[in-house]
Amino acid sequence: MGQIEWAMWANEQALASGLILITGGIVATAGRFTQWYFGAYSIAAGVLVCLLEYPRGRRRKGSTMERCGQKYMTAVVKQFGPLTRNYYVRAVLHLLLSVPAGFLLATILGTVCLVIASGIYLLAAVRGEQWTPIEPKPKERLQVGAGTIKQPPSNPPPRPPAEARKKPGEEEGSAAASGGPQINPIPVSDEVM
Repeated sequence: MGQIEWAMWANEQALASGLILITGGIVATAGRFTQWYFGAYSIAAGVLVCLLEYPRGRRRKGSTMERCGQKYMTAVVKQFGPLTRNYYVRAVLHLLLSVPAGFLLATILGTVCLVIASGIYLLAAVRGEQWTPIEPKPKERLQVGAGTIKQPPSNPPPRPPAEARKKPGEEEGSAAASGGPQINPIPVSDEVM
């Protein structure tokens, strides 16, 4: 059985916790809690976490589905180099960002989720994983006659099964019998009664 790529799970957990931090921060700030400034901090920390975690990393094996609009944020995250590529740094960053948000009830759920994401990132870092961007593959145009496409299909779908298709060297007599005029066994007349 294959190895689990923990960074993928940590990415999803951290993105969700960033959104939860933003929501709890809005509730605390709009509700004018006594320590509303922790709510304002949670909004800022949640936005930072979401911006950092929005671009998915490429998996070692298999394909990775890119998020909508990820290529723009990937370019920004790539600029920070080892600070964003190294999962030890992400684990410590998420742990430090979660501490101030833990002092307010409205943001405690986002704090716990971010601590869990930090732990998963630490596990991914211990296992030797690191963030690599998803880069688009150059599209190759297949030409008729070269590569895998030999000849485009000549008849439109739905096509009959391979054994029922007409071969190029078949006799004309069998083609006339299958495609020629048919005789109606019931007599038809034009009389109107």
